[in-house]
Amino acid sequence: MTRFTATSTPEHVNLDAILNSPTYTIAHEDQDLLNSNEMRGVRMLLEITKPDLHLDMAGIESTIIVFGGARIVDKATAAAKLVKAKKCLSEDPDSPTLKRALTHAKHLLHLSRFYEAARHFAYLASQHGRCTKGQSHGCSSHVIVTGGGPGIMEAANRGAFEAGCRSIGLNITLPFEQHPNPYITPDLCFKFNYFSLRKFHFVMRSVGAILFPGGFGTLDELFELLTLRQVGTKGSMPIVLFGTDFWTKLVDFEVLAEMGLIADDDLDLIHFSDTAEEAWEFIRRCTCAEPEDS
Repeated sequence: MTRFTATSTPEHVNLDAILNSPTYTIAHEDQDLLNSNEMRGVRMLLEITKPDLHLDMAGIESTIIVFGGARIVDKATAAAKLVKAKKCLSEDPDSPTLKRALTHAKHLLHLSRFYEAARHFAYLASQHGRCTKGQSHGCSSHVIVTGGGPGIMEAANRGAFEAGCRSIGLNITLPFEQHPNPYITPDLCFKFNYFSLRKFHFVMRSVGAILFPGGFGTLDELFELLTLRQVGTKGSMPIVLFGTDFWTKLVDFEVLAEMGLIADDDLDLIHFSDTAEEAWEFIRRCTCAEPEDS
């Protein structure tokens, strides 16, 4: 923008101030305005609309949600972490912190089987989506959707990637940096600022959900899905808890029913599974998906 010199007339100086005033900026180009508290509603509308437009353009008809721990890694990585933890403890055997780290490393190696299970489940579901006939886009139904990060999320996106199919990643802005995993379809990876709107898009096109062992985030999503099923918002969407021993030890759903805090029928909202094949077959039956061609 042209700037006037010190010898410019007062009118020229004033015009320069007008042209450079933030009030003269077109509203949708004013970043300070868009990032203000007063425009939170506008930002939320944009965060609802942008993913919806892109998913529509991509022809995504239905999705399967995959949730699980971000800290669960593949077996090779877990084994390497265990070796490192043992080495560190050997150098300082009395350290309670290092003893705790070794315990965690042992558990993570045990949990690594869920990484492979999530990867295989996503492969099976994606094979169905890729082979479904009569679709204008390949891999349009039963598309895997994850939180886009590491751990079980990475495993599920990886399984779809290895099946030659598309998958979705709904990443989120966090206090610590979280990069998308490298297996998400590039034009189906989204970054959210608001957890509530991210949850909205998880559920919007979903026809099924499978939850692997995880922490607070996984539990948060589990109870939200169960509530949506309980009140009828998501109809008959199947919810699979993968790893029967883990889930029954972590949450005693029977106690809730015995105490009358949920109905006995609410227990039927949950299906436990321990193999990728059985979990996929259950969701396939519940969603009336046709078996893949042999």
